[in-house]
Amino acid sequence: MEIYKFGGASIKDADGVRNVLKVLQIMGTEDLGVVISAMGKTTNDLEAVISSYQDNDARYLDLIDELYLKHLAIITGLEMPFEGIKEVWLFRFRESGIKKVVKAIIESLKGEMLRNQSKNYSFLYDQVVSHGELLSTKIVAAFLNACDMRLVWKDARQLIKTDQKYRDAGVNWKETEHLIGSSCQGQPFITQGFIGSDSNGFTTTLGREGSDYTAAILAYCLNGTGVTIWKDVPGVLNADPRVFEKTTLLNKIPYNEAIELAFYGASVIHPKTLQPLQGKEIPLYVKSFIQPEEVGTVITAVETMEPLTPCYIVRKNMVFLKISSRDFSFIGEHNISDIFRELSLHKMQVGLLQNSAISFSLCIEDKYSKINELLKDLESHYRISHVEGVSLYTVRHYDGDAIEFIESGKVVLLKQRAQETLQLVVKE
Repeated sequence: MEIYKFGGASIKDADGVRNVLKVLQIMGTEDLGVVISAMGKTTNDLEAVISSYQDNDARYLDLIDELYLKHLAIITGLEMPFEGIKEVWLFRFRESGIKKVVKAIIESLKGEMLRNQSKNYSFLYDQVVSHGELLSTKIVAAFLNACDMRLVWKDARQLIKTDQKYRDAGVNWKETEHLIGSSCQGQPFITQGFIGSDSNGFTTTLGREGSDYTAAILAYCLNGTGVTIWKDVPGVLNADPRVFEKTTLLNKIPYNEAIELAFYGASVIHPKTLQPLQGKEIPLYVKSFIQPEEVGTVITAVETMEPLTPCYIVRKNMVFLKISSRDFSFIGEHNISDIFRELSLHKMQVGLLQNSAISFSLCIEDKYSKINELLKDLESHYRISHVEGVSLYTVRHYDGDAIEFIESGKVVLLKQRAQETLQLVVKE
C-alpha cells in the first residue's frame, strides 16, 4: 500500500479539504492509506484549553465552544457549491450527519475534562489534544466519501499501541504490526496522525512530527511501497526560503543525509520517521499539494544527494557559552560530564560544542527560558562568558563560495569545520 500524509496547513479550511480531494482524484486511491493531522492551528487552540483549565479558569469551556465553531465553519464552507464539486456530492455531505458527529466529539472533550482527576500534565495533554485529529479525520472522511472517494475511517488508537510515556510515546511494534496488518490490509482507509493508545486504552501521542511518524509506522507494518508527505513547498529545498533568497530543490536524498540535516536543525523529516522506512527501504516522498503531479523530493537508498549542493541551516536566538576552569586546569572528562548534567537538568539543546585544554564552548537553545538558572549553577564551579541572541549556521557539503557567502557581513564568534560540515556561531 501507499501512505499519504496531509498536515494541518493543507486542511486549514474548506478550500484545503477540497484540494485534498483534488490530489486524490489526480493520484488515485487504490491501495491507499491517508493520514490526517489536526486542522490548521487546532493543536495550539487545544493547548490553550489545557492552560486555561489548569489555571482553574472556567473559560476553557468557551475556548472549546470556539473550536467547535471553527470546525462548523469549515463544514459550512464544504456544503457550498464549488467548481468541480457535483451537487449530488454536496447533498450526500449535507446528509452525512457530520455536524452531529463533530458536536458529539466536542461534548466528549468537555465531559472528559470535567471528569479529569489526573495531576499529570502530559497525560491530560494527550487526552485533550488528540481530539483535534478526531475532528479533522471525521470531517475529511465524510467529505471524501460523499465525493465518491471510498475510504474507511480508522481509529489510530486501535491500530498503534504504545507505552505510557505520554507526549512522546514509544511504539509497541509487535502488537502494532499485528493490529495494522489485520485491520488495514487491502482496503483504502483514512486515519489520524500523531495518536495511539497504551495498554489501558488511554490515548497517547507520538511526539514531535507525530503525524509523519504515523505514516511511517503504517508503511512499515503494511510493507508499503512508499510514503508521501504533502506540503505547501515543491519538495525539500537546500535552504529555508524564508531566510535565503536563492534555493535549490533536492531531487534525491539518502536516508542518512536526511537524518544529518534533521540533526542540525533542518525542517526536513524527523529521524524517528525515517528509521522504520530505512529498515525496509521504503521511499519517502515530499511533494507539493498545490502541484501534485510535480516530482518533488524522494528520500531513499541512494548513495549521494542529487544535486550535490551546499545545504544551509540556520538556528536563531541561540546562546553562546564559553566555560573555563577557575584555576586554569584542564577541562577533563569529569568536567564535561558535570557540564552536560547541568545542560540536561535545565533542558538545554546543544547545537555545537568545541573544547580546548582549558575551555569548553557551546551553542545552545534555551527553549524553556532557563539560561539564568544554568549560568548561576555553572558559575559556582567555572568561569563563564556568554552571548545571547546569536545564530548558528550549519552548511552541509560546503565549498569556498559557501563559506564566503555565509561569513559575509557577520561577526563570527566560533567556526568549526569537519569533512562534510561547516558550523559558525555568528552575531548578526
